[in-house]
Amino acid sequence: MYKLTPKIVAEIIGGTYIGSDDDLNTPITGAARDNRDVRPGNLFICIKGERTDGHLYVGDAFKAGAACCLTQREIPNAQGPYVITAATTESIKTLAAYHRSQFDIPVIGITGSVGKTTTKELVAAVLGAKYHVLKTEKNLNNELGVPLTLLSLTEKHEAAVIEMGISDFGEMSRLAAMVRPDIFIMTKIGYAHIKELGDLRGVLRAKTEAFAYMKPSGIAIMSGDDELLRTYKTGLKTITFGLEPNNDFRAENTLQQGVASVAFDIVCNTGELTPERFPVQIAAYGSHIAALAPAAAAAGSLLSLSVAEIEQGFRAYIPIEGRSNVSYSGDIILIDDCYNANPTSVKAALTSLSSLNCRRVAILGDMLNLSEDLKRSNDMHFEIGKFAAECGIDILLCHGDESRYICSGYKNAGGLDAEHFGEIEKLMSEIPKRIKKGDAVLVKASHGMHFERLLPVISAREQHKKTV
Repeated sequence: MYKLTPKIVAEIIGGTYIGSDDDLNTPITGAARDNRDVRPGNLFICIKGERTDGHLYVGDAFKAGAACCLTQREIPNAQGPYVITAATTESIKTLAAYHRSQFDIPVIGITGSVGKTTTKELVAAVLGAKYHVLKTEKNLNNELGVPLTLLSLTEKHEAAVIEMGISDFGEMSRLAAMVRPDIFIMTKIGYAHIKELGDLRGVLRAKTEAFAYMKPSGIAIMSGDDELLRTYKTGLKTITFGLEPNNDFRAENTLQQGVASVAFDIVCNTGELTPERFPVQIAAYGSHIAALAPAAAAAGSLLSLSVAEIEQGFRAYIPIEGRSNVSYSGDIILIDDCYNANPTSVKAALTSLSSLNCRRVAILGDMLNLSEDLKRSNDMHFEIGKFAAECGIDILLCHGDESRYICSGYKNAGGLDAEHFGEIEKLMSEIPKRIKKGDAVLVKASHGMHFERLLPVISAREQHKKTV
């Protein structure tokens, strides 16, 4: 039976093994780049970054139980085996591709401009009703995170769900060369990383690089609600999903039940499920859930799950922090969606907020890296403001250089209560004054705006009222 060992690591990447012969065949299970994340049996990847150098923490990694380290230089007095290579970040890609090739299990790759993390969680939850599933954790969806995820594959896993995020041309090719997905799911194409990719067709071209790395027997699951994806020829068996009537798997009769859950019917037109229509209820907030869940149902059907198992999987779904995560903070509803933002995802968040029967407060920040053309970026922010007004958002509070255009768009479309704050501290001091009992409060901005620091201010606003 295949086991990853220091000997195999050195052979596959052409590295130099340093250590005792007794440790050559020590089993390696998983990998980590941060010594604080090391678990017994892990391979610790030493990466020299701008702020620190992983080589300084080799001792800590061995104390935590690392089976081996991957380094770019000799480590004096190392307390365990290590392999020296010219570039650790490149070597782990080679190693991850080899490691993945040793497992004959279905691997599902997921990408898209919006909703890929939610889709990943939905697919993993559904497949988890029948299989032991490895899934991407946290934000490990890039050229460093994907290999770390793949290196976590063990003989106990029966399926893998890998999120694949990119920001430029060529990245998807490098990811797909490691993942080699058997099923590739694409959510909607949106205005993300337009600065690097140019336009929506550029985004499409970059993300569809993955198809060159799939077997002829591979299957594409594409958002049929997206015009570019609906007409794209994958060269593979293709299944469409979404809300529109012509999709192979679709959701109908969607009912958002406050913030507690969303209910809808899954309808299958392909004849791969019996019955072809069945009700689903997912304990999650947001209209986007219904649009993405059919992709998970499609993946489940392709991997021989029954309707009962698919329903069971949906019941097990748990939203993750920062992605439309809802909590009751005292006497308000707090919607934490501050992990990332682009025009498509912000509109989806505002649409979901508008469905709630209460006073609706949106705290929005800049959508970063939309375009090198400042006017184009400003226009996109302006459109978000107009959309917020059209959605009936009652109060709009903004912070960021470009978010002032969100305020302008909101007022231009007839919105009555909007304010832009040049300094985050002023916004933080204003929040306790503006939020009232019974409000639903959405917090959303690009990750680089660090809007997560607003969450404790909102949660403790009564205390802040007494001190501000």
